[in-house]
Amino acid sequence: MIIRSKAPLRIGLAGGGTDVAPYSDMYGGAILNATINLYASATIEPADDGKIVIDAVDRNEKLVLDADKELAIDGKLDLAKGIYNRLVKDFVGKPLSFKLTTYVDAPPGSGLGSSSTLVVAILGAFVEWLQLPLGEYDIARLAWEIERVDLQMAGGKQDQYAATFGGVNFMEFYDGNKVIVNPLRIRTDVLNELSYNMVLYYTQTSRYSSDIIETQMKNVTSKKESSIQATHNLKKQAVMMKESILKGELHEIGTILNFGWENKKKMASGITNPDIDNYYTTAIQSGATGGKISGAGGGGFMFFYCPGNTRFAVKTALEKLGGYVLPFEFTKKGLTTWRF
Repeated sequence: MIIRSKAPLRIGLAGGGTDVAPYSDMYGGAILNATINLYASATIEPADDGKIVIDAVDRNEKLVLDADKELAIDGKLDLAKGIYNRLVKDFVGKPLSFKLTTYVDAPPGSGLGSSSTLVVAILGAFVEWLQLPLGEYDIARLAWEIERVDLQMAGGKQDQYAATFGGVNFMEFYDGNKVIVNPLRIRTDVLNELSYNMVLYYTQTSRYSSDIIETQMKNVTSKKESSIQATHNLKKQAVMMKESILKGELHEIGTILNFGWENKKKMASGITNPDIDNYYTTAIQSGATGGKISGAGGGGFMFFYCPGNTRFAVKTALEKLGGYVLPFEFTKKGLTTWRF
């Protein structure tokens, strides 16, 4: 018997960063995101040899460990080990023996929520294997706790919920780590037009999002007015984007994205750099009406809104700068698990 799972990566369309504490605790946050057809996947093969094998195929990293109730968190495939430790502690109470194989369609530091999506995929595989009584909100919340509390990795809350629920969602974040996921019912023609006009560009760079996020958190804690006001504006942007897409008024998307990008750059240092500014300027000059960096910033993927047929000129111009455009489609399903 094998147990498999997959969870989709996401594009943060608007409101990025408002899901990060302490801002979300103090002021409340709002984000609009959408999952795409890039995935994190996990396979569990139960064993009875007293060993745990963790094989991250995309990273070319593999560990063989003795099955124990707690695995050492030492910088080597800690996401998988943190999930195992929490499940044994809360649900199982005894060591498990298995082989876990993982793969992510995007590199770490891509800005598409790959790390958190992988946590959801691995957790989903264990839930399927052990038949744990966890619903969507339970899985997303547990994934967040493992990553942010147990492993002390800096970041927000949107990625775990996007990967678990899937689709286009308007998410609200409140004090006490309360999250409400509002799935949006969008006309098929609107969603098709939105994806057709989106150009997803990989800059061929990655970054440690935790450094940028920690700076962002410090700016809120120290009550840096410019950073807080910029984050307020990003929360407004999420509402603006939601209304525009629901009404099918896609001609406003570029302007809304540009409004968000100008404010995002004010949240923390390191979000942009000369290369990113050059990518953005090049896309706009080639016909895009707006865009943003995906995720915390500093590198990874960018995406641009290119109305009409300007996507082709934008693609050509951007690829001359050394990166590449990745085709994608929006997806409706979140975490999926099965056994065979």
